[in-house]
Amino acid sequence: MPAAPEPFDLRLDGATLLQQLQTLATVGHDPQQGGRTRIALSDADKAGRDLLVAWMRALDLQVHIDRIGNIFGTLPAAGDQEQQQVLMIGSHIDTVTNAGALDGCYGVLAGLAVARAYRAAGITPRRSICIAAFTNEEGVRYQPDMLGSLVYAGGFDLDQALDLIGTDGSRLGDELARIGYAGDLQPGALVPHEYLELHIEQGPILEAENRQIGVVENLQGISWQQITVRGSANHAGTTPTHLRHDAGWVAAATTVFLRELARDSGGSTLATVGCLQLQPNVINVIPRQAVFTVDLRDPDEQRLRAAEQRLARFLDETAASEGVSIAREPLARFQPVVFDPGLTRLISDCADELGLSQRPMTSGAGHDAQMLARIAPAAMIFVPSRGGISHNPREHTDDQQLLDGARVLLAVVRRRLEQA
Repeated sequence: MPAAPEPFDLRLDGATLLQQLQTLATVGHDPQQGGRTRIALSDADKAGRDLLVAWMRALDLQVHIDRIGNIFGTLPAAGDQEQQQVLMIGSHIDTVTNAGALDGCYGVLAGLAVARAYRAAGITPRRSICIAAFTNEEGVRYQPDMLGSLVYAGGFDLDQALDLIGTDGSRLGDELARIGYAGDLQPGALVPHEYLELHIEQGPILEAENRQIGVVENLQGISWQQITVRGSANHAGTTPTHLRHDAGWVAAATTVFLRELARDSGGSTLATVGCLQLQPNVINVIPRQAVFTVDLRDPDEQRLRAAEQRLARFLDETAASEGVSIAREPLARFQPVVFDPGLTRLISDCADELGLSQRPMTSGAGHDAQMLARIAPAAMIFVPSRGGISHNPREHTDDQQLLDGARVLLAVVRRRLEQA
């Protein structure tokens, strides 16, 4: 199918979108490692936020900051002084350590590109368009991840969020104030009529199948917990195996069990031990303590619960057999999300109109869209990731693929606002 022209003189300024992605990528850049680090509410995150706000104001958007630090830039519809029931486009600009340039940033800056297209055409939208950048999506410094959108959607108490203590001992509310992003808007005050998020896939499927657009129909549930095993330290050379209470062995056995659990699911459940600390961490001493994290994911809530229950039984049985104590601390728990069928159909239709190949998809990663889906119809658009690599300086999507995704986003917004 030949590519359809952009209607109503709405044209994507692709050059500006790509330049802004490159400019934002320099903030927090490490020339030695090649990536960039903008951990939430750090000085680098402040610099990225300042840049984003400047770009919003250059488009004469109305900028608001809420009390959890979420940033909103709104292109108002005629007569919409209260900015209620906005069409929201969003993602995040904080990163993991030594990250790529696209995760989150692409969705926010593509939203700005949509607003820029309306400004350039001199068209006032029928419904206000709001570009959102949510706080602490990555969850590196403060847990849980997707915190800003979770608070915004009413799923986490604001005061509790402000009192969170980060991995560096800092208090979230204090850091918000320090960098100048402790806003006064109540989270959720800007009510989304619908929510759209454009994102790189962060996986290999689109590239492997040579598809240009992923129509994200659902998103996996996520279960995070921290496991603490307490045993007995003893001499590695004089303590027989049957007399050991080895916290390190329990951590290793749990890791093996989780791989078997994932294989038993037929590929549906994913299980990861991402962090592991042993004490005393000495080569010739049996570990007295092991602290490790478990990340379980599945697009089906019943299967996710079953995985959690199997893990709990395994830990109970292992604690008894090894003579150790095991404590479990929940860190985050999000149910699977099914995105709005009307929006996913529209994304598919717009991709067809633009002559872009596509496929329906499940998102394996968590996104702000899963929080917004609690309070409004929501959907996501994916573009390919080279090699499926993300959270890595080698994260890459070709320029044309980035522009294709932004064109689909613009077309979806145009169609939705025709119906407003």
